[in-house]
Order: sequence, then C-alpha cells, then structure tokens
Amino acid sequence: MITDSNSILVVEDDEHIGQVLKFLLERQGYRVSLFNEGLAARDGIEAAAEVPRMILLDVMLPYIDGFELVKIIRARDGWDTVPIVMLTAKTMEQDIVRALDAGANDYVVKPFQPNELLARIRRFLKAKA
Repeated sequence: MITDSNSILVVEDDEHIGQVLKFLLERQGYRVSLFNEGLAARDGIEAAAEVPRMILLDVMLPYIDGFELVKIIRARDGWDTVPIVMLTAKTMEQDIVRALDAGANDYVVKPFQPNELLARIRRFLKAKA
C-alpha cells in the first residue's frame, strides 16, 4: 500500500478542536482527513487507498473509541508503522498505558499547546522520512 507523504488523519469528535487541528495542520502544508466519530473513522480507514503519514486520534469517541481504533489501524496491512498520537482529556495513568500498549506512539493531554503538538508531529514525521 502506498503512503501518502502529505496526509494526516484526524479523528476528533469535538467540532471546534477538529477544526483547530485541521487549520493548524493545513497551515503547515498537510492534507487533512477529518472524522468526527469512530464508525466513520473505521470505515474511512478500511476504504483508504493510501496510508496516511500520521494519525491524531481522540480516545473518547462515539460508537468506537480510540483504543479500539488503534487495534483496527495496527491490524491493517501497511498501517502498522504509521505514527499514532492520542489526543485526549483522559489523564489517568491506566488510560495512557492502555493507549501505548495498544500501539499508540504518543499521548497528548487536552487542552494541548498547539506548538508543542506541532513539534511532536514534526518529530514523528522526521523519524519516518
């Protein structure tokens, strides 16, 4: 499967945060696919012809949560090395450990600082280049 070197998949159910992320990333030159709930994200992932360069994923989502989406993403051919950054308000250590154990690469707690998030994204994309 082909990796799209310029696309980032964002799954975020808060419309405002989703739009902020889309704006921030597009301003950095990335193409953003935005899903606002788990079922749509799963369907989009399963139908995707290209692998995104990175995924930003909320934990608390309608229908299918972020933990389950990480498992779906990691099980997909060619998606096993895509960097996944969890973006969530869940701050409990057990949630962080669960996300990392499921296959997430990083965990950012909301409210996040935009420049810190962009720095984390650049770090993953540089490592993958």
